[in-house]
Amino acid sequence: MSKFLRGTMILLAAGLVTRVLGFVNRIVIARSLGETGVGLHMMAFPTLMLVVTVTQLGLPVAISKCIAEADAARDRVKIKKILVISLTLTISLSIIFTPALILLAPYLAETLFTDNRVYYPLVAITPIIPIVAVSAVLRGYFQGKQNMKPFAISQVIEQSVRIMLIAFFAHLLLPYGIEYATAGVMIASILGEFISLLYMFTMFKMKKQIPVRKNFFKAVKAGKDTYHELMRVAIPTTWSRLIGNISWFLEPIVVAHCLALAGVASHIATKQYGSLTGFALPLLMLPSFVTISLSTALVPAISEANARKNYRLVEHRLQQALRFSLLTGGISVVILYVFAEPLMSFMYGTESGSQFIKIMAPFFIFQAVQAPLAATLQALDLAKAAMINSIIGAIVKLAVIFVLASRPEFGINGAAIGIMTSTVLVTFLHFASVLKKIQFTLYVNEWIKLAAVSLISGAVGYKWLNTVMTHGSSLMQLLMGISLTAAVYLFLLLLTRLLHRSDFMHIPFLKKLL
Repeated sequence: MSKFLRGTMILLAAGLVTRVLGFVNRIVIARSLGETGVGLHMMAFPTLMLVVTVTQLGLPVAISKCIAEADAARDRVKIKKILVISLTLTISLSIIFTPALILLAPYLAETLFTDNRVYYPLVAITPIIPIVAVSAVLRGYFQGKQNMKPFAISQVIEQSVRIMLIAFFAHLLLPYGIEYATAGVMIASILGEFISLLYMFTMFKMKKQIPVRKNFFKAVKAGKDTYHELMRVAIPTTWSRLIGNISWFLEPIVVAHCLALAGVASHIATKQYGSLTGFALPLLMLPSFVTISLSTALVPAISEANARKNYRLVEHRLQQALRFSLLTGGISVVILYVFAEPLMSFMYGTESGSQFIKIMAPFFIFQAVQAPLAATLQALDLAKAAMINSIIGAIVKLAVIFVLASRPEFGINGAAIGIMTSTVLVTFLHFASVLKKIQFTLYVNEWIKLAAVSLISGAVGYKWLNTVMTHGSSLMQLLMGISLTAAVYLFLLLLTRLLHRSDFMHIPFLKKLL
């Protein structure tokens, strides 16, 4: 099995576990804090991600790409320079931005978010910035070496620690107010990230063959060319992610003010935004561990093939990633759309937010293929194109939200429509950018088959929902309905030859059986 497929399988396994654990976290947060607490959490989180993006400076992708190329050339000196320059940059930026966010927190909470309770979770989460910055460098190193296991295990550790601590801190601080309980959830996140970093650092010390601390400053001075090489990928990648995070940062601000224009009170707006971004979106994003795993493994794999000018291999690996993304995305869309209400009810104890899933789920097939396309652009030195596409998508999203969410007949649903409009647009723009660089065959008949398979599977699930789950449905009935829908989907994939026996041979335990 190739490094790309082996790395992808490791990330898929860890991603599945991490997503399940992450969703347990979401459920614990939702049931501990309620819609208001989730709203405060989701208002503070985009600000953190904006600062983290600036601090990381797009280096995880740049490190992964540059180390993959240096490793292919067996250039150990260059690998050390990459690590030294990256650590110097991220630690320096962390020292600047961590206190800056603490100082700006009162202004952000009172003026921009229109809810001064956001101040407490915002201040509580800031210590995570330097931890995430150093983790990003180690993650990029392991990914560049196409050794996905340390990063994968670290994610599982992080989520496990969060689960153990979130409920404890939330219930400990809840008597003092919902804002303090939300801050407690942030503290649990910091501790989870810190333990994860300790694990990755231990693995790095055990496996590294490069003495990073030896002649550290000498390597910094000699790393001018390496710095420029990293920046060629990092700066466009940073701008691309920065635009996305600025958009995410502005999103709750725009939504809050637009809902005010539509006549919605601020505390109701906080609850509605929490329902959209804290309940519905995490459920929609649950299957994305497949595309994220594929994309993470895709950057070094395509970088390596591109460095050797093997463009047929570049297309082959992209085709592999897109096919698996579409197949997994298809069943995700079907299940989420058909079983939206019972899923929300059993997970969060409320059906609030299920209308958002109905609006957004059909378009999440575009989200499934967007990540592999973005990873391919970064690996092909087209990060600038990805950045421009993200800027266009962000502007369109905020414009649609502003136009629709401020109208009473749309309200918070306008925000959901804006998010999906941006997703579809950026996916098409990424695909157009890839076509300018490499030859790519589009198998239209497979898309038509997938649409038919999805519709038939959805009809089976809908029939189950309306015949078996009509009166007081149980969790077992829901699981049986999802299992039946998935089984029909898998059978039809095999029947239409969208899925081949050879695909299962890439999964170690199935390979032995087959």
